[in-house]
Amino acid sequence: MTALTLAAPAIAASMAPALAAPSKGGLMSIIVNDPSNPYWLTEGKVAAAEAQKLGYTATVGASKGDTNTESNLIDTAITNRSVAIILDPANASGSIGAVKKAIAANIPVFLVNAEINQAGLAKAQLVSNNAQGAALGAQRWVKDVGQKANYVELLGSPSDNNAATRSNGYETVLSQYTGLVKVGSQVANWDRTQGHDKMQNLLQAHPDINGVIAGNDEMALGAISALKEAGKLSSIKVGGFDGSPDAVAAIKAGELQYTVLQPVAVFSAKAVDEADSFLKTGKTGVAKEKQLFNCVLITKANVGDYVSAFTLKK
Repeated sequence: MTALTLAAPAIAASMAPALAAPSKGGLMSIIVNDPSNPYWLTEGKVAAAEAQKLGYTATVGASKGDTNTESNLIDTAITNRSVAIILDPANASGSIGAVKKAIAANIPVFLVNAEINQAGLAKAQLVSNNAQGAALGAQRWVKDVGQKANYVELLGSPSDNNAATRSNGYETVLSQYTGLVKVGSQVANWDRTQGHDKMQNLLQAHPDINGVIAGNDEMALGAISALKEAGKLSSIKVGGFDGSPDAVAAIKAGELQYTVLQPVAVFSAKAVDEADSFLKTGKTGVAKEKQLFNCVLITKANVGDYVSAFTLKK
């Protein structure tokens, strides 16, 4: 997998200003969170490839979840006369100002992966159906762990609505089983290293746990690393969420029980398609601003259907 070109340099050779007629293309600025995470790497690569296929140039920048960096990237997109911005917002509330700034410059914004807490600004918000995906994962987790266990949870960034949606989705399912007791939880901010460190802390406080349920694959993989170091992976089941290549490898190795595939490769391309439609017709081609894309469970039973990053064969 090749690395993305970040921030100012263009993925395509040209960084020319947007042309007046949308039918002649122009620059699409794509802003993801952190491409060191394979999920966001795929998000940026797919969106850029789709933009180029449709005749646009594309840049991919990374906010690293920081709203100030995000705001600077929006300024760059405005300066470079982008015809559209594809944005994975850094913060549900904190990114609203950046979106408004782009709109004030007459640049339409299309959000992917994460939402902002104000409707009617972005032309579209395309996200995984996180509640549906969390229910899928929790149901599978119960099958793997059993209906009686002490467990812990690793949570994503509090500034991202997806973290709460997934955690609430887990709770809705797991609370139906009185024998399942959540003895601890910690925020690991979607990060593998933090997942490892927080898992170590949770193990020290709760050495008798039977399961770990994580808000994404990176945190789950960090937890697996900590469990292996402690010699406890064989007795503690771990579940993930994202459908990353490393998670799939961990399923094949028998270290991760499952992951919930987010169709990021689908909705990242779809966001660009809707931007293209809007630039040419004034309409996105869909009825609603917010669009949900259902997740798919990956286990040992269907892991062979994983054909490329975040993609199962149909």
